[in-house]
Amino acid sequence: MTATAYSVDVRRMEAFSALELYALLKLRVDVFVVEQACAYPELDGKDADALHLRLLIDGETAAYARLVKPEDDFPRIGRVIVAPDHRGSGLGSVLMRAAIDACGTHFPGQPIALSAQSHLEPFYRSLGFVPTSAEYVEDSIPHVDMVRPAEGHERAS
Repeated sequence: MTATAYSVDVRRMEAFSALELYALLKLRVDVFVVEQACAYPELDGKDADALHLRLLIDGETAAYARLVKPEDDFPRIGRVIVAPDHRGSGLGSVLMRAAIDACGTHFPGQPIALSAQSHLEPFYRSLGFVPTSAEYVEDSIPHVDMVRPAEGHERAS
């Protein structure tokens, strides 16, 4: 990554101003619905109970991930985005390391789950995630479920 300074911001939905929340949701829709040409319910009812992690550069959201508290299994990292203007800068790794750290803070000692787009499996493997499912299609995009073992546990390679 370049030497661009960034800050990490983790908060619940109600802590955002209306303009901050609008910008965050617009980025998600622009990437997941428009750019990926995928008509699906982006606003899925999980945002109110989630933590929202932003990497900010000059006050603007450069990258984002949603952290969903455990329901029946593990906390999940989802809605992982690097804004188009910041792609190719290494910010995806910075974002995921921040998301993993935030999960460790808010959900200590628990494995972390995610649903990866299949072409990104090697990226998530490099961060300690291992596949836990066969490839499947979700919203017309191939995915694979992955889990990162809890810190202190042996990691598969």
